[in-house]
Parts: sequence; structure tokens; C-alpha cells
Amino acid sequence: MSKITPCLWFDGNAEEAANFYIALLPDSRLGTVSRSPADNPSTPAGAVLVVDFTLAGRPFTGLNGGPQFPFTEAISFVIDCEDQPEVDRLWEALTADGGSPGRCGWLKDRFGVSWQIVPRQLGEMLGDPDRARAGRAMEAMLKMNKIDVAALRRAFEGEPGA
Repeated sequence: MSKITPCLWFDGNAEEAANFYIALLPDSRLGTVSRSPADNPSTPAGAVLVVDFTLAGRPFTGLNGGPQFPFTEAISFVIDCEDQPEVDRLWEALTADGGSPGRCGWLKDRFGVSWQIVPRQLGEMLGDPDRARAGRAMEAMLKMNKIDVAALRRAFEGEPGA
């Protein structure tokens, strides 16, 4: 059991969000869904209050707390992607149905949660001891929304037109 579990405050759609997220990542599953008892004056009987779920082996809690506290970019979740197809798949899924792309691999999903979709190759290039190569990769990345590994590689290598 994890000592720390992030709790995400949703406006009535915690179970929908949890089911969406667990379909995207391996080693993910829905856990306990706690529902409102019949005598709860603030919510209808049977309404989802709290959802426990696991994403990529990490525990999360979704709380249906209401509209008071919307998500902001102050908190985001980074997904370490193996390759461009994984970046593309996750980017398309998370920006679909009301999500919005951001800069430098950031996006907001349809629930308002911020994500960073990061190909592993980006970290390798930015950490390269040749600071000129790393700098070219950084400059290229700063111009991107969804990260394009091939374009990063061209800039990193100093290819003309990159």
C-alpha cells in the first residue's frame, strides 16, 4: 500500500474519469466505489462519492466534491512514454471530447486535469552532455504542442531545416 495517494476533486464525474484513465494505461484498475447512503441530505442515495483507482500501479482517489475547486495547471501528471506511437495514442485520447492541447507536451483532458505526455527520448536529449545538442532539442521542444520525437531528433543532431 502506498503511503501517499493523490485525491482528485471532481464535479460529479469521478467514476467516469477513473474509468477513462484506467482504459489508457497498463497496470490500471478500478477499486472501491463508495456511494451515498439514503440518509445523506446533500446527495441522492446511491450517488458516487469516492472512487479508488490505480493508474500504472499508483493509487488515486477521485472525490465528487462539487464545482468549488476546479483543476488548474498547478498540478499535472507526467506520463513517461516509450515512443512516438504511445505519445500519439495518449495525446489523442486525452485531448478528445473537450480536452485541449497545450505547449511543450502539456494538455488538459475533458475533466480539466493537466497532463504532460513526454517521450523518454526527450529526457535523454535534454540530458545529453553536449549542451549544444541538448539546447537544440530544447529549442525545438519549446515550439511544439504534442512532442514530435523525429523532429526533436533532427534538431538534436543539427540537421538543416530542423
